[in-house]
Order: sequence, then structure tokens, then C-alpha cells
Amino acid sequence: MTHQWMTRYSRAALGAALIGGVLAPAAVASPATAARAPAVSCASDRAGLAAKMSKDITSALKGHKSTTALAVQDHRTRTSCTLRPTQQVDSASVVKVTVLAALLWDAQRTDRPLTPHESKLSTAMITESDNDATTELWDELGPAKVKGFLKAAGMTRTALDAQGAWGLTQITAQDEQRLLTLVTARNKVLDDRSRTFLQDRMRKVVPEQRWGVPAGAPGDATVQLKNGWLERATHGWRVHSVGAFSGKGHDYVITVLTQDNRTMKDGIDTIQAVSKAVHKDIGPATG
Repeated sequence: MTHQWMTRYSRAALGAALIGGVLAPAAVASPATAARAPAVSCASDRAGLAAKMSKDITSALKGHKSTTALAVQDHRTRTSCTLRPTQQVDSASVVKVTVLAALLWDAQRTDRPLTPHESKLSTAMITESDNDATTELWDELGPAKVKGFLKAAGMTRTALDAQGAWGLTQITAQDEQRLLTLVTARNKVLDDRSRTFLQDRMRKVVPEQRWGVPAGAPGDATVQLKNGWLERATHGWRVHSVGAFSGKGHDYVITVLTQDNRTMKDGIDTIQAVSKAVHKDIGPATG
């Protein structure tokens, strides 16, 4: 990752969040709140795995100053871990998966494929995190259709920005996990054609943006990914990464959302430390 790349994309993300002239202040956690920081909570059908993952994720977070929300779900071992799963944060570019899912869901309702132009915009939005493409699709959908998808998806804690800035959509780790599950598992919200389209684009994210939750992933896993990053006057850098890991017996999803980062790299380092612990503990898809 070059400095030039970080600067170009960071400014674009900030510009997207400022659509409508929004730069609303957010509450800053007090020392008392920080002292009551929640603990990582895990459960698993595999003996001893929950305690190990809770310990290892907690250890991975030590020394990182990010305020982190996360959720992990491994369907193979029936293992889940959460930390601040319902805390809302500015979405930055991870909301682009929601935008594409909403577009595909709306197209399903009239049994139509995406137009060539919509397909081109969708590809740029996910694989390159193109903000102009996102804005065009966001405006095409409108808030009513996006809210309709959120309701159908059960993403009850995701809230659109009142001024219409897609980059300031409020998301939670819990809802992002719901979305990743809809993308990867058969369901009544997104049909097979829609899920295939989404997965294909998330697999083709450009190399310079393939940081975050893939860190430490098994070499034989298929990775579906979307990252987001945004700097604001309050809470510093928001840096997020969501991903699904499939193929060769792998079947799990990871969401890590961070804020209060001094730099974008600080957020990436936090996410990748957590991700390496998760991938190591879930282990190879054997046995």
C-alpha cells in the first residue's frame, strides 16, 4: 500500500461522507466509559474453542487504541464471538455491500437483471470502492428502497444518515454479519443469481485494498471482502473490514469495525491482529 494510494482513496471517502454538507460531531467516550469496556464473548460447539478464541482475540486487541466492534460466525464449528455487536459507527465504504444488495433485491422484485450500466457501476463500487459509482446507485435507489431492503434483511440497527450521506450510514457488527450471511448462504431475501453476483464482485477487490480480515486466512479459502475507511474530526479514523471465507470446507464470516484510530494504518493493524487470531483458532477445515 503506497502513501499515494492512501491519500487518494482517503480523500474520496471523506468527500462521500460529506455529501449534503454533513460532518456532525459524535460523542466522545469518557474515561469512566473506557474503564467499563465490554469483554469479548464467544460460544462454540467445539470443546474449549470458545474460551481459546475469547482469550486470543482479547490478547490481539491489547496495545491497540482502536475502539473495536466485532462479530465472528463459523458455521462449521458452530462458533460465534462478539464485542460491542450493536454499537453504531459511521459505515464508510463497507456500506457499499448494502447498496449492491439493495439494488439486486429491488431488481428481483420485478424479475429483471441489472442493466449493463448498473452492472458496470456495481463492479466499480465494490472492486475499486468507487465513490462516484456508489453515489449514482444510491441516488437511483433512494432511501425508501434501501430501507425496504434493510427491513427484509433484518438489519434493524442500521440507520441511514438524515442528510443522505451514504458514508455516514450507521452500521453495527451484528447487522453486517446478517448481511454477510445473506450474501453467502441460501435465503429468501437474495436469490442465487444475486448472491453469485455479489460474491463475484467481493472476490475481485483490487489487490491494494485486500487488507483487513483476510490477514492470516487459510491459503485455500475463497475470500469475499469489502473494506471502508474515513477520517473525521471526532473519533479520528474509522477503519472497517468485513469478509466471508468459503470453499474447501471453510464457512465463516468476520466483521471488524474500528474508530478512534490516530491513523488509517492503526485501524488496519487492529483489524489484522484480530483476524490472524480468528483464522488461527478456527483452524483448517479438516477433521
